[in-house]
Amino acid sequence: MDLIPRKLHAFQEACILRERLREAGKRVVLTNGCFDLLHAGHVCSLENAAKQGDSLWVALNSDLSIRRLKGAFRPIFPEIVRAYILSALECVSGIFIFDGERLVREISLFKPDVYVKSGDYDLEKLDKMEFRALQDVRAEIKFVPFMEGLSTTAIISSIKSTVGV
Repeated sequence: MDLIPRKLHAFQEACILRERLREAGKRVVLTNGCFDLLHAGHVCSLENAAKQGDSLWVALNSDLSIRRLKGAFRPIFPEIVRAYILSALECVSGIFIFDGERLVREISLFKPDVYVKSGDYDLEKLDKMEFRALQDVRAEIKFVPFMEGLSTTAIISSIKSTVGV
């Protein structure tokens, strides 16, 4: 059985769909991340992000970008699997995959109305170039609650210690 993430779009198509939403008067929310092992913290963050507008889009780190950010043993699941899982969430309207370590180009072209990060971030922790791109497109920046102790890295560490690795 092939995995077909029904909400996954090529970036150019995502920009066209975003423009249609703008024309319809809809507020588009953008968030991003690896979503390598989807857990309750991710779902809580995505559900809260979706409440910030009419349509939540997820910029999903590609396998290559995760390896650059997290190391050779990540991601756990390939991007097509991660996109498939995210597609199953009712709160997610659309997904596109990006290869960079930063989202500057995608913010500039996608032009979200709202950009959301988890509460483990703040304005000081946002990448300066991403922040500038968000200002350029006049996106509102919001932070949603963060569930302490829930991170993919912590989950992987816990699994390793349980199996004695």
